Amino acid sequence: MLRFGLFGTGHWAIETHGKALHAHPDAELVGVWGRNPERASALAERYGVPAYADVDALIEQCEAIAVALPPDIQADIAVRAARAGRHLLLDKPLALNVADADRVVAAAEESGVASVVFFTQRFQPNVTAFLAATAAAGGWQHGRTTAFASIFQDGSPYGGSLWRREHGALWDIAPHALSILLPVLGRVTQVAAMDGPSGMVHLLLTHEGGATSSASLSLDAPTESMAREFVFYGENGIEEVPFGENDAATAFGVAIDQLVEQVQAGTRDHRCDVRFGREVVAILAAAETARAEARTIPLP
Repeated sequence: MLRFGLFGTGHWAIETHGKALHAHPDAELVGVWGRNPERASALAERYGVPAYADVDALIEQCEAIAVALPPDIQADIAVRAARAGRHLLLDKPLALNVADADRVVAAAEESGVASVVFFTQRFQPNVTAFLAATAAAGGWQHGRTTAFASIFQDGSPYGGSLWRREHGALWDIAPHALSILLPVLGRVTQVAAMDGPSGMVHLLLTHEGGATSSASLSLDAPTESMAREFVFYGENGIEEVPFGENDAATAFGVAIDQLVEQVQAGTRDHRCDVRFGREVVAILAAAETARAEARTIPLP
């Protein structure tokens, strides 16, 4: 049984992290911390655990942390937890800049803690099976992503998310796209980006080996044009990525499974660990520069 502290009190913390941790047979939720004490108390009461007023006090009481907070706040808490020897179950994106992502990676590696970054589709069994088979087939020349969503519709639980409003689709949706593209096409070596209407962003990426990919993303799409599509093109034809069969809480339960397995086995090589999270942040940061300066950015 791995003892978890939950950091965050928003919709994602309540309906994904908290629900999955409470239901998981190998996880024990020991407490909640949030920036809003009233919401933290309400969430803690729902699961019969204490609400903590201090970050480090909750870190002291647990063996692992689960974080559902804005990326800049997550990075700081993750560093503090890793330095205290706590395992990390984090959300995408890992951070909002490469320097913060590097701090998380360094703290995790120095302490030897296990880490998983939750990219929702990468914890859907049908999607991971598809990606493994597609990567093994090889011969892919291009990947295309279209992800048009809206957080501004009435009733959206993310409409009040300040970090999403400020950083937009590049930082909220692009991590999901990259989590699908990278396992099949390989590391990104060049990044170009430009803006479209209503906060839309377009990415054009070159991958090691010469394959390319493109992504068109929006958090403010008209209702009639909302869409989600991932497609690979190559020597074996055209393959469309299936959408995950399970809800987000079930997928998060798989992430808990895999963190617990790492802890028990003493392994530190998860495919979506903080190093992969850092790789994604580096691409997003390069895209920020590319769109601002209207040039292609090389990645080491």
